[in-house]
Amino acid sequence: MDFTLNDDQQSLQEAARNFARNELPDIARDLENRNAPPSQELIRRYAEQGFLGVNVAPEYGGLGLGNLEALIVVEEFAKISSAVAFPIFESCVGPVRAIEHFGSEALKRRVIPKVCRGEIVVAVSMSEPDAGSALTDLKTRAEIRGDEVVLNGTKRWCSGGGHADGYVVYCRMSDDPGAKGIGAVYVEKDAPGLTFGPNETLMGFRGVPSSDLYFDDAHVPRENIIVPAGGFRKLMEAFDLERCGNATMSLGQASGALEDVLAYVQERRQFGKPIVDFQAVQLRLAEMQMRVDAARLLIYRAAANSEKGLPSVLESSLAKCFANEISREVTGHAVQLMGAYGYSSEFPMERRLRDAWGWGIAGGAIDIQKTNITSAMIGRRFDQRG
Repeated sequence: MDFTLNDDQQSLQEAARNFARNELPDIARDLENRNAPPSQELIRRYAEQGFLGVNVAPEYGGLGLGNLEALIVVEEFAKISSAVAFPIFESCVGPVRAIEHFGSEALKRRVIPKVCRGEIVVAVSMSEPDAGSALTDLKTRAEIRGDEVVLNGTKRWCSGGGHADGYVVYCRMSDDPGAKGIGAVYVEKDAPGLTFGPNETLMGFRGVPSSDLYFDDAHVPRENIIVPAGGFRKLMEAFDLERCGNATMSLGQASGALEDVLAYVQERRQFGKPIVDFQAVQLRLAEMQMRVDAARLLIYRAAANSEKGLPSVLESSLAKCFANEISREVTGHAVQLMGAYGYSSEFPMERRLRDAWGWGIAGGAIDIQKTNITSAMIGRRFDQRG
């Protein structure tokens, strides 16, 4: 068991870090101020650098590397901001991977290469007004009519909503109750019958658009079915990888905060010396480092153990839950150590704190991850409705 990155992984990490640090801080600040997503031009630059679809198979335009390599890149971009990292997250661990694993060959070749070239962004649409943590209560329906699928319903809290070019939509595809009736369909942004609500104004995640999706007899080709009714388990297996991505986006807030505050405490002087010379600061820094390292190791374990498939629900939930919790704690400590500079919106620290809270809600709330963990430990699901 080797806990060091190999030469190729280190080179990839360095390339991602150099690009992110040199090119993206000003862009991240602008996206935050305007609550706007990265431009198409920037996403194409990501593609040119090889940062999109890192772990996607080469026949679909990806680099064909592993999940670990993809998450290494995600973290370096997430250290700058969630907004600049989000297109990489979506291309490496998001809904594109569900299409790659379960979609038809025609759908894969129509969608995935465009994502890897930076031509389109694909988002996932799962939650509904009455189906968030209780996802199997979703009501959006998809009815097969000849060569088409017709969707009706409302989806909520879709990150990328109104901006992404395509959506992996979880929907009810049969009258079977609960998970048995659920599948997923790929829906293009311009599909007839699909409209969007306004861009949500959130505490954080500025630059990651979120809106409702409204389906009113929305028509898509039948070949856009990714998973038919009864495929909910497959969808959640793919989502275990997205949990690892969520954990890494969360980790990026913490590790980026730690790197910045470490430089700050060595420069900031009070009472005639750098504040890092005070033992209280030293203890807090050590605690922050322990939490960041522990979260990263949990993520790396889940990724390394998934190289022949998808992460396990236990390991991905452990990684997400822990990273979500420590990112809130570490960014909070960083704000405190930097004082007014940490609290000011002129600097990125308070943005990291706000985004850290968001990642613990998105993709399955922290407490839901804990029920997943316990279910995996004992080998059975719990009936939350009983």
